[in-house]
Amino acid sequence: MAMCAEGQNPSVCGVIPARMESTRLPGKPLLPICGQPMLAWVYRRARQSSSLDRLIVATDSPQILTYCRATGLNAALTSTRHACGTDRLVEVMEQEATDGHPADIYVNIQGDEPMVTATHISLLLKGLQPTSGALEVSTLKVSVSSEAAADPNAVKVVTDTRGRALYFSRAPIPCDRDASGNAKYYKHLGFYAYTIDALRRFRTLEPSPLERTERLEQLRFLENGIPVAVLETDQDTIGVDTEEDLRRVEEYFSLRG
Repeated sequence: MAMCAEGQNPSVCGVIPARMESTRLPGKPLLPICGQPMLAWVYRRARQSSSLDRLIVATDSPQILTYCRATGLNAALTSTRHACGTDRLVEVMEQEATDGHPADIYVNIQGDEPMVTATHISLLLKGLQPTSGALEVSTLKVSVSSEAAADPNAVKVVTDTRGRALYFSRAPIPCDRDASGNAKYYKHLGFYAYTIDALRRFRTLEPSPLERTERLEQLRFLENGIPVAVLETDQDTIGVDTEEDLRRVEEYFSLRG
């Protein structure tokens, strides 16, 4: 885990990357769910985690920044040139380092994950504890059916016996070659925790070949020999990429009052 003063817990900053220019669902951070913008749901639910010392929306959109300032959400304006959410999070880290107050750990909470829970965040941080092997990157997985694994919009992950990622893919992995029906599939949930050292290294690395092919930023770590801890949760989420996803999330929250 990142270094901190002796006897102190590492400081943790949650970052919510949010942009308006989604290809499949433009403007989605501010689309309403039960009367509140999706971004408000993500922020409010992430804020329930006692593990976060602070929480920041990182956006390249003046519209999102204006909304955050009007509603009291902590936000930072970042570059329009970032290719992925981790790049945007690295900029927040650099801004904080310039101000002299960087966190030891940064948690990436995707702005299209309104079903995030405090339990997700606690589990992510568990993956960076010394008892978990003192890794510098962690993420989550949830068991899914073979039918769900066939969806290319759901990223799958396979791990080794220590719970470290072997590969992430939009394809259903592992391949059940003999159609035995015994293959286990895990969906990757788009939450990450990084030590500050991992982010500093990430910013020096060019997008990797597999990352470009799969359009999955986490493969940059694996292709450069940086292990990723993958912890299992039983709390699935619906990442919002389409109108249908938005409808399903609204139905989920409507049924729970």
